[in-house]
Parts: sequence; C-alpha cells; structure tokens
Amino acid sequence: MLYRMYLRWAERRGFKTEEVDRLEAEGGIKSATCRIDGDYAYGYLKGESGVHRLVRISPFDANARRHTSFASVYLFPVIDDTIEVDIRPEDLRVDTYRSGGAGGQHVNKTDSAVRFTHLPTGIVVACQSERSQTMNRAIGMSILKSRLYEYYRQEKEKENEKFAQEKKDISWGNQIRSYVFQPYTMVKDYRTKTEMGNIQAVMDGDLDPFIEEYLRFAWQNNSGNE
Repeated sequence: MLYRMYLRWAERRGFKTEEVDRLEAEGGIKSATCRIDGDYAYGYLKGESGVHRLVRISPFDANARRHTSFASVYLFPVIDDTIEVDIRPEDLRVDTYRSGGAGGQHVNKTDSAVRFTHLPTGIVVACQSERSQTMNRAIGMSILKSRLYEYYRQEKEKENEKFAQEKKDISWGNQIRSYVFQPYTMVKDYRTKTEMGNIQAVMDGDLDPFIEEYLRFAWQNNSGNE
C-alpha cells in the first residue's frame, strides 16, 4: 500500500520511477527498492524516512478483527558521479542469483541478479531489474554508493547534533505517521500534527500536505538551532 502510494505521488508530479528490487511475501511485498527521478525528488521525500503505522480490518483475518502493522521507509539520494565513495574490495561481499518473477517464462534462467553486502556497515543492496548481470552490477553499485554516502553523512550529523531529542530512530514504536482505516478514517503525522480524513486520497498519492508541512517544520527547527 505504501509502495503504491509513493508511486502514485511520483506519477502526479510527472516523476520517472524505476523498480530496482522487489521481494514478495505472502499477501504483499516484504521489501522493495524504487528509484524516483525528478526535480527536487529527494528534497521532497527525505522527510518520509521512518516507521509508518497502518490500522485496518485485516483482509487475512477470517474474524474481521482490527490489526495494526508497521513498515519502515528509507530515502536516500542518488549521488553525483563526481562524488567519490571509497569501497574497499575486502569490505564487499557479492552474491549472484536467479531473478525471481511471476513464474514460468518470466523467471530468469541465469544468475543475473546481484546482491552487494557492505560488511563494515551491514548495508545490503540487491538489484534484479535488468536481465544482464553487468547492468544489475552497475545499478546495484550506484545504489550502494548512494546509501554509503547517506550513511556516513548521517553519522557525521550525529556527531554534531545539538537537538537529538527531536529525532526519532527508525524503529518500532517511533512511527512518524499513522494511516487509520478503522474505526474511523484518518492519516496523522506525529511530527507536524497534520491530519487528513480522506485516507483514500492519501493512499492515491495526495501526500503534498504532509510533505509541505514537514518541510516547514524541519526548516523552523533547523533555523532555531543554528
């Protein structure tokens, strides 16, 4: 549901989207990585990083009980090719495997999918969007460099952070936003206190009210701590 919401948001803005990796699970998606290209795409979306909470009548519960579930969203910028990110060969584990698909003729019969594991940080990047292992390696390495750049940037920020109490870790119990379908309908952002009752519009990509309020919130907090 979240994945569709962000794709619809990008579509509304005329941004280009490309699915890089997807891991299916029973009843949905276990994890997915998507690249979004457009003017200021990262600037708009960076505040979406965090834990998102869903409350609804579960379609998988025969007794139609209300369930609460969580998903973690992580945003990072695609860095410019001129920015150097040093990755030592001994710090990298590379695995190749067959791409998964819908089955039958859609399953790739060669080991074209690639998974990079950066051992010092534990960051894992997988790519199976292309039929060529060479292309998947190039895309995966680009994403890995971007994630490492963002990881080290955040580590640097933590060292200099003067208002850590305002930040929440991306962990259970620290949700940034809730999407409630039952017993009422409401989307609420806990950082900015922004609320919207038309939950279906939000799930269809109407995220701008939340994004804009967060950008104002972040700017005011940063301005007050400079």
